[in-house]
Amino acid sequence: MHSQELKYFSLDSFFAANPYKNLVKPLEGHGKYYSLPALNDPRVEKLPYSIKILLESCIRNCDNFQVTKEDVEKIIDWENTAPQQVEIAFKPARVILQDFTGVPAVVDLAAMRDAMKRLGGDPNVINPMIPVDLVIDHSVQVDVARAANALEANMKHEFDRNKERFGFLKWGATAFKNMLVVPPGSGIVHQVNLEYLARVVFSNDGFLYPDSLVGTDSHTTMIDGLGVAGWGVGGIEAEAAMLGQPMSMVLPEVVGFKLSGKLRTGVTATDLVLTCTQMLRKHGVVGKFVEFYGKGMQELSLADRATIANMSPEYGATMGFFPVDHVSLQYLRMTGRDEKKVEMIESYLRANKMFIDYDEPETEKVYSSYLELDLDSVQPCVSGPKRPHDRVNLKDMKEDWHNCLDSKVGFKGFGVPKDEQSAIAKFKFEGKPAELRHGDVVIAAITSCTNTSNPSVMLGAGLVAKKATELGLQVKPWIKTSLAPGSGVVTKYLKQSGLTEYLDKQGFSLVGYGCTTCIGNSGEIHEDVASAIADNDMIAAAVLSGNRNFEGRIHPLTRANYLASPPLVVAYALAGTVDIDFDTEPIGVGKSGKEVFLRDIWPSSEEVAKVVEKAVVPDMFRSTYKTITKENKMWNNLSAPSGALYAWDPESTYVHDPPFFKSMTKSPPGVHGVKDAYCILNFGDSITTDHISPAGNINKDSPAARYLMERGVEKKDFNSYGSRRGNDEIMARGTFANIRIVNKFLKGEVGPKTIHIPSGEKLSVFDAAKKYQDEGHDTIILAGAEYGSGSSRDWAAKGPYLQGVKAVIAKSFERIHRSNLVGMGIIPLCFKSGEDAESLGLTGYERFTIDIPSDIKDIKPGQDVLVKTDKGKSFTCTLRFDTQVELTYFENGGILHYVIRQLLQSK
Repeated sequence: MHSQELKYFSLDSFFAANPYKNLVKPLEGHGKYYSLPALNDPRVEKLPYSIKILLESCIRNCDNFQVTKEDVEKIIDWENTAPQQVEIAFKPARVILQDFTGVPAVVDLAAMRDAMKRLGGDPNVINPMIPVDLVIDHSVQVDVARAANALEANMKHEFDRNKERFGFLKWGATAFKNMLVVPPGSGIVHQVNLEYLARVVFSNDGFLYPDSLVGTDSHTTMIDGLGVAGWGVGGIEAEAAMLGQPMSMVLPEVVGFKLSGKLRTGVTATDLVLTCTQMLRKHGVVGKFVEFYGKGMQELSLADRATIANMSPEYGATMGFFPVDHVSLQYLRMTGRDEKKVEMIESYLRANKMFIDYDEPETEKVYSSYLELDLDSVQPCVSGPKRPHDRVNLKDMKEDWHNCLDSKVGFKGFGVPKDEQSAIAKFKFEGKPAELRHGDVVIAAITSCTNTSNPSVMLGAGLVAKKATELGLQVKPWIKTSLAPGSGVVTKYLKQSGLTEYLDKQGFSLVGYGCTTCIGNSGEIHEDVASAIADNDMIAAAVLSGNRNFEGRIHPLTRANYLASPPLVVAYALAGTVDIDFDTEPIGVGKSGKEVFLRDIWPSSEEVAKVVEKAVVPDMFRSTYKTITKENKMWNNLSAPSGALYAWDPESTYVHDPPFFKSMTKSPPGVHGVKDAYCILNFGDSITTDHISPAGNINKDSPAARYLMERGVEKKDFNSYGSRRGNDEIMARGTFANIRIVNKFLKGEVGPKTIHIPSGEKLSVFDAAKKYQDEGHDTIILAGAEYGSGSSRDWAAKGPYLQGVKAVIAKSFERIHRSNLVGMGIIPLCFKSGEDAESLGLTGYERFTIDIPSDIKDIKPGQDVLVKTDKGKSFTCTLRFDTQVELTYFENGGILHYVIRQLLQSK
């Protein structure tokens, strides 16, 4: 499956101690496997397919030490145990790292080696024990667009700016065993995973077992569309898994999502996923698996399934899982996988009752709850203007936009007075008169892993561009348009179809392979446009085929951001505004002087299918990935250090020796409470990791910018926070630096400031945190519901840790972020149901003491703890260490400290 296979760890030690050795059966011509049918337990047949993957892993890795027979029994009895929120141990088959989160993971591994040496251990034991795929992908800043040489120019910029970071990762590829590094320019991690890295079934030391993984990006779930169980975790948790630690997880409930019918012509996979996202958010699936089933499955291509699976974080599920069937096998063949490998995959999954064959009778699975969607009911839609689950039917978009202008400032409102809604900002663009109105589009981007892996919507966008060009329509020159596919394969099939030239003519030129606008790497918009927006306080819009549109993420000057399918991105770019009813209003006037409507340029499903069939062939995938690690000249010419220990450069502003292990001792520091802490930030609901973690461009007035300028770095070389994730000094300063963050202390003012309570000064969050630390004061955070929703960013936990935050008290947490806080030794607490800071009369100006027993034996997961204030008020919270293992991590000061101590003891 790879041109370069990894050296996998041996299963012999597991097999020798495994109490389930009797379940090992031969699979003729392929090896041996742990047979689930050999359990002879009727409960197993009724398990959801996603739970069967957890069961097989538990059985195969059972040594009655890290993974126990009790874990296995809990999973077998899933129907009864899942509602009880029981804990199990899970070992994924591999770990996948993407660039931005991969760098700090490798930085931590390098620092852990230093710590092992300092504490008298062998630094070389710090090595991934399972395969690790690291894809350098999140590195494309759209500096150059609308140009034939955009890709080459942007790639040159990226290597010039990031050579130090890339060189560090190249060092990691040779320093650590079991680590494959996919070079820059290859594609977005999730699409590369889907098209190339996914094994579906592993064959290792003669054993067959399902592919499963955790990844350091929440959209790792894209791989669930291929029947591979995978989800996002924080970098901290991923590093522990790499080092052989089982993941302690709550056995999830599974929502069964039945699909029936077929999508109507002209309706896209993006419309479907936005519909599913809204349904599942409403149903409530946080911390749960979603498993899709039903006759409608046969009507969805693998790419359509991957689109739905990709957006699991947006609907809040751990996974959106599609079991393997004939569509999955067809995709493996189409993407150039070896036929013998595909045969092995089918044979294994059939033998272990993990394959769906729609021609055979199917035992009905038991689910925790049920949803159903008739695909025929799905309508064209978008989501926005500030959240991915705020879906709007396309026919209602104009009305919804005007409601947003009217409504008070919030997720669906901008609070623009009626008499100002028709304002016009007149300006000159490159010397020619131009105008902007509220809702005018200034960024239109075909971007993000969610859609760029799907040939139907990508070729659909090309067809829209072609029809529009032929009719004489043209995107306005000041709209920043870009095309950033998930892999080089997309470029090949767009070229094969003859549609590339039309996308180019409309400004959708190839800018690179990787995350761009969706992650905040939209680059600068033209200065004339920027001035017109800023000077006239215009609500400018961005339309992108992404998965995230939170405030401040896409671009500081686009307050309205809409998610749409790639064809609709082109359509909105042509219209130039989101303030349009596509059914009744023309997009523009064609060269014949006739009005052109969306229906005139929108391709039918049959039209798209014909182009897909003709343009997308297996050889494209084979040729793209055959020499992926060998034929990247910029990568091959890049110099990189060597040796087991990394030589840290104290002057580097990209890669810095982190402080996490500097004061670590051989003995755990023990559990602790919090005494007389100040509240550094007082938040409401829906504070995302985009608000917390450093992301996007570095603002010239920020503490991070000040740090860089003090070291001689000019503004043009600031780069993004993502590219500097290997430097803790930058990231600590960029934590809570989001320009759209709302802190109650500021009484309506928006921005990255807070009040230093003892002095009453208004400071940047970092400067206030530093002042508290210099004064010897601990700090906490007060928050509302869904604290930490969004991408799985380890720096959303590492940053607060470095700023001195000891606890977060919230109404509820998003799953991954709570786990990351635990991994850094920060105490997560939940208000009791029906309570929050406001109902308890907390202003945030109090000092907080959290009573936690000093002996770990006296603490239980999920127990009540008392929080007292210096104002005489006290209240009870739930301690959100959810498992005994998490308490052990807390006792050790964090998960990685625990791993080092375990390795020291086992030497």
